[in-house]
Amino acid sequence: MHRLRNQRQDYDWGSSLDIPRFAGEEPHDDVLVAEEWMGTHPLGESTTVDAEGRATSLSDVAGPLPFMMKLLAASRPLSVQVHPSREIAAEGFAADEAAGLALDDPRRTYKDPHHKPEMVYAVTTFDTLVGFRPTAEILRVLHGLDLPLTRRLAADLADDPGYAGIVRLVEDLLTTPPGADEIRSLVARCRRLVDQNIDIKRAYTTVVDIAEEHPDDVGLAVTLLLNRLTLQPGEAAFLADGIIHAHLRGLCVEVMAASDNVLRGGLTSKRVNPPELVRCLGAGMSRLARVTPSLYGLSTEVFAPDVEEFALAVAQCSLGQRSGTPLPSSEHRIVVCTGGEVEVVAGEAGERILLKRGQSLYAGADDGELTIHGIGEVAQAFVPSGDLKGQLVDLV
Repeated sequence: MHRLRNQRQDYDWGSSLDIPRFAGEEPHDDVLVAEEWMGTHPLGESTTVDAEGRATSLSDVAGPLPFMMKLLAASRPLSVQVHPSREIAAEGFAADEAAGLALDDPRRTYKDPHHKPEMVYAVTTFDTLVGFRPTAEILRVLHGLDLPLTRRLAADLADDPGYAGIVRLVEDLLTTPPGADEIRSLVARCRRLVDQNIDIKRAYTTVVDIAEEHPDDVGLAVTLLLNRLTLQPGEAAFLADGIIHAHLRGLCVEVMAASDNVLRGGLTSKRVNPPELVRCLGAGMSRLARVTPSLYGLSTEVFAPDVEEFALAVAQCSLGQRSGTPLPSSEHRIVVCTGGEVEVVAGEAGERILLKRGQSLYAGADDGELTIHGIGEVAQAFVPSGDLKGQLVDLV
């Protein structure tokens, strides 16, 4: 096993408090820590640190990992965004490479040739927008506002209902955005209705909340089309390729394919690319973003969406389990302590590493089964094996 030292990303939607406090550090008010990356992505690779303090890049120890794990802390909304499919990512990356654009060039769209399915596991209450509402619900939301903008959108969707019609609404909003006056009128109408306790599945409340940070942004109109989802601590949601989403607020553990490809359409100071975002949209009508865990052993929940790159195991441990709480074995694992203080024990050799909240380690296939001892919780991102399903018990 190898202790990890991870890189952090400071973005304008981050929090000066959440990740530093999670790691037991003193926060700095002038640093907005948005993410801590754990993995081998070249834009933020972890290093391993031995007992003598010698550091080695994680890729030298493990090779390139197919997944990346993050701590994500949002104190304000993230952009309206979509992640590409494998085919679109490979094509877009090749085009950017052929154009000679550096990885940090703001004109670049694709940072790598990989798709980016991802899953969030809530550490605190976590609010997000995921996928499109059903047509009938969108029409109710729009009719309730009764503004020139929303009447126009409603008429267009009534003429072309269903997924394709909703995508056309998004395309029209992003490529020919309404003026700032129309967006301000939308916000004012939403605020008036919320003050009267009138709302439809939190659509108007969402606009009012986001307008505090982005008062004139066309993304506010797009949010009317999206499902709002609140995860309580311990719950998870999966976002497949092509699912439009926008995280709003909270602290989570995020696991994803090892990619940093993001197509943005609003609610951001970063580059937006509406045509490419629309091209990447998949069949995002479903409300079924929540992931129901299965049980591994007595106290480990496994969240395993239908992807080959990653799954997430969350283990609760206590002194009542004298033999420790087991985690699923895998060729590649990253373990982060999400609560308390635990000791991770590897295989028959019995190597031990103490983890406090916020600390992490990497374990390979040679480390065998890991067990957790102490009082606390860990989250393990791992590559699921072919026989994983046979080791799990469905929760009733």
